[in-house]
Amino acid sequence: MGVSHFTMTEPKTKATKNSVPAFVKKIADPQKRADTAAVIALMKDATKLDPVMWGPSIIGFGSYRYEYANGRTGDWPIIGLSPRKQNLTLYIMPGFDKATALLKKLGPHTTGKSCLYIKRLSDIDLPTLKKIVTGSIAQMRKRTKTA
Repeated sequence: MGVSHFTMTEPKTKATKNSVPAFVKKIADPQKRADTAAVIALMKDATKLDPVMWGPSIIGFGSYRYEYANGRTGDWPIIGLSPRKQNLTLYIMPGFDKATALLKKLGPHTTGKSCLYIKRLSDIDLPTLKKIVTGSIAQMRKRTKTA
């Protein structure tokens, strides 16, 4: 029998001890820096948790353990964000199946499987964003019972 070269790799993105305020302070674009701070405040208020850096560029709140069908497991924030060059990326872990009506009221955005992409907070309806965030957190807490 041959030896398998497949190994279970550690997830690259893990919670770190890096400073969230220091990370935010280094965001070059003043509008993106302000938008990031505003979303951090919204998520902190919704989770009642302090933000934690996950890897070099993701700000996360809480955590849950996931498992793939192949048995690989890892930890990920129950909700998070990252100020990317093109847009502000919000990690809405349960996806958007239950948020369709809210997304229609949000304003200009795009989505991926669990990502909500927003150019500027001034373009969107903040009360709607708050509902999306709080709904996502509630779904994750119900689903994981650990967050």
